[in-house]
Parts: sequence; C-alpha cells; structure tokens
Amino acid sequence: MAQRDLYIDRLRSAITALVILHHTAITYGAIGGWFYYELKPSGAHSSLLLTLFCTTNQAYFMGFFFLLAGYFTPGSLERKGYARFIGDRLLRLGLPLLAFGLVLGPLTAGIVNAAQGKGFWPTIAWLWQHKQFINGPLWFAQALLIFSMGYCAWRAVAGARLVQVERTAKAVPTYGWWLVSAIGVGVAALAIRQVVPTGVNIIGLQLGYFASYIFLFAIGIAAWRHDWLRQLEWKHARAWIIGLVISWPLLPVAIIVVHALNGSGKTNFSGGFSWTAIFYAFWEPSVAWGLIAAWLLVFRKYMNAPSVLWSWLNRRAYAVYIIHPPVLVGIALLLHGWSAPALIKFCVTGMLACTSCWIVADPLVRLPGVRRVV
Repeated sequence: MAQRDLYIDRLRSAITALVILHHTAITYGAIGGWFYYELKPSGAHSSLLLTLFCTTNQAYFMGFFFLLAGYFTPGSLERKGYARFIGDRLLRLGLPLLAFGLVLGPLTAGIVNAAQGKGFWPTIAWLWQHKQFINGPLWFAQALLIFSMGYCAWRAVAGARLVQVERTAKAVPTYGWWLVSAIGVGVAALAIRQVVPTGVNIIGLQLGYFASYIFLFAIGIAAWRHDWLRQLEWKHARAWIIGLVISWPLLPVAIIVVHALNGSGKTNFSGGFSWTAIFYAFWEPSVAWGLIAAWLLVFRKYMNAPSVLWSWLNRRAYAVYIIHPPVLVGIALLLHGWSAPALIKFCVTGMLACTSCWIVADPLVRLPGVRRVV
C-alpha cells in the first residue's frame, strides 16, 4: 500500500501544477473565473488555444482530485472514528478555507485593484464592510468538507459500522459500466445546468460541474474498498483512451462550427437544451474517464520509485494549492509591461509561478502550527 501511495502523491503534485497553469491560461485570454485578466477572451488564436486547454482541464482535473480524496476517505474514517475524522477535516479543510476567504482572497483582490489604481486598502475595507468571503480555489476544500460530512452521515445512518468493514477486492468494472456511468453523469450534468448553468456560483460553488465531482468522489471510495487502483490495467481503459482520442477533437470542431454560424461570443455550452449544451455535458465524461485512467496507469508504472525531489514536491503541494493565487497574480502583474505574445507569456508566467509557489510553500510547511494543517 505504501508503495502504491508514491504515485498517488505525485499525481496530486502534478495536478496542483496543472491548476496553476489553468489559472495562468485564464490570465492570458482563456475563458474562466479568476482574479486578474491581462487579456480578455477573444477570437484570437491564442485565446482559443488557451480556452481549449482550460476546457480540457475542467472536464477532469478537479474531478480527479475528488476521486483521489475519496480513495483515502473510508480508510481515514475507519482508523480515526467519527469525532477525530471530522475534527481532522475541519482542521485540514475548514481552516485553510477560512484563511483564504478572510486573508489570502482579499489580499489577492487588493493587489489587483492596487495595480489598476483603485487602491489596496480601500479594496480590503470594502470587502470587510460588505462581508465578502472569497473562497477562490479553496472552493475545493469547501466542497470536499461537505462531501466528507455527507459520507460520515451516510455511514452513520445507512452504511456498515466502522468496526465491521473490510476491504474486499473485486474486479474492475467492465466497459459497459464505464459507459453507463458516463451517460448517467452527462444526463445529471445537463439536468443540473437547466437550473444552475456552468459559470454560476451558488454559495461559492459552480454546481453545474458537480455531477462528475460527486460521482468521482464516490468512485474513489469504491476504488479503495475494492482495490481497483491496483487492479486497473490498460485493457480496462483502452476503449476509453481510444474514445478520448476520438472525442477530444470534437470540441474544437464544435466551437469552430458555432463561431461560423453564430459569431464569436454567441456560443452557449453552459446550460439549456441547445445542441452545444447537450454536446458539452456528454463530452466531459467521455474525455474525463480516458484521461483519468491514463494518468493513473502512466504514473503507477513510471512514477512509483522513491525520489527525494518528488517527496519534497509532494509535501508542499497542498500549501502550493492554497497560496498560488497571490503568487501567480503578483508575477503576472510584474510581467504586465513585458510585450510578448500571449502564449509566450503564458509559458513564462506559468513556469515562474509554479517554481515560486513551491519555494514560498517550503518555509510554511516547516512552521510548527502550519505544518499540522498543510
């Protein structure tokens, strides 16, 4: 088990870096919510490429985080019991969420407004006076805390008693089950988006994406219970990886078609029953299942040997996730005056942001009080 955990920890670090790059792409023209936009989304080739990058990420990377979190949830609950588990979740998820909402979020917004001539302290004062809580990327901690409490409630009411549960290996689900799950998640996403389109926040959460998040968290729990990650082989994922190769190019084709028919800025993939919204709801799981399986198989095979560098990166990954907004925004603002193509700035800023975040996180994880949380 310890040996297998090596590649899972590295997956977390790699996806954390991808989160930073995702937000860097939004900074330079991709569609998405973020603190600072140097370039707005447009019909420029760079904007479309960065949007495609972010759309691909959105299809799977946060759901992948939930799957990995779900994988460790039942074992943690059964070792610690309800009281200690809940206390740990409140410490590890609730405290960073509060710290970001009350300190790091306002700090990042203040930095942006100060650079735009609106003033740092007036921004902080306005946010406090209007009781604005900015959860930023810590929406993930907020959602995971809700999922964890939900899992505890289910186990307490309808699930097996903690002392009676054992891991029982079962065969990895067949392709048919993967297909049914993809269709089910697509239908659920489409239904949710009739009420809450993507891009709309409810209590700081984009519920339009939560069909896959909830499903993948539950799959993570089942994967731990039945030892699916160890048993996963290329034969189980081959059809979905082939499907990924076929499905992924369909999104840029759909975007091109819609732009040709309706013009730039008039696409609707976020909700309703337009063909684009229906397409997008089912495109996401068709891409996500293949990408997640491929990441798991590649990292398990090639990234599972002891490494001092990876150990250092892994230990700081959660702190990096928490602190990356002000670091990334600060670097982007410092480079604002540099005249270069958007894709070049994306690469340079993203690389500097990833490096700087891990450097800044290093002393944080060494502080006695902080290291208990991150």
